[in-house]
Amino acid sequence: MGWASFAAAFAAFFLSHSIPLRPPVKARLVSAMGRGGFTLAYSALSLAVLTWLIVAAANAPYVGLWPRAPWQSWVPLVAMGVACALLCLAVGRPNPLSFGGAHNDRFNPDRPGILRWTRHPLLVAAALWAGAHLVPNGDLAHVILFGVFAFFALAGMRIVDRRKRREMGRAQWQALCQRIADTSLLPRPVSWAGTAMRLGIAFTLYVALLGLHPVVLGVSPLP
Repeated sequence: MGWASFAAAFAAFFLSHSIPLRPPVKARLVSAMGRGGFTLAYSALSLAVLTWLIVAAANAPYVGLWPRAPWQSWVPLVAMGVACALLCLAVGRPNPLSFGGAHNDRFNPDRPGILRWTRHPLLVAAALWAGAHLVPNGDLAHVILFGVFAFFALAGMRIVDRRKRREMGRAQWQALCQRIADTSLLPRPVSWAGTAMRLGIAFTLYVALLGLHPVVLGVSPLP
């Protein structure tokens, strides 16, 4: 039953992330609930299914693939700090080159912010989360769980690039990418105060995740 529940949770995860986002289905749902209602409902559904999947992985039969070593705990501890920073610096910001952008009409390619380093900061954060958690979780169920997430986060970058290139036109997409790449390696933020606030939120999120990890998952992330 452990593997059956794990498989069912994975199936529910993929279905919940594909069917509601199909253009005809999404259009009907947005029409019925409004864009804000759809976003709230979809976020709640995604969180619920992800929680089910994580719990199912923890309850699956243990099949060890590599031994646990004390140093492995430091990999997600370090990577999650970077992932939290990426998430908080990117969410709600204009980003016409990836998903999750807000107010994309206000995007200034001469001041791209975090996009100077990656067009897909949210997907990079997801890949860091999944890849880093692979290291200390050397059992089959968690390798499948985090391996699949890491793969789709990395593959998603190419998928989004193709979609945006098709929507914007190859020439415009390439010109925008090149213009962003030509900015300073350490671009000056639009607002130092805003950046500091977002980094403060990232630190708070990181501490909260450390505190909630043993409460929600029953395992301390500390070495």
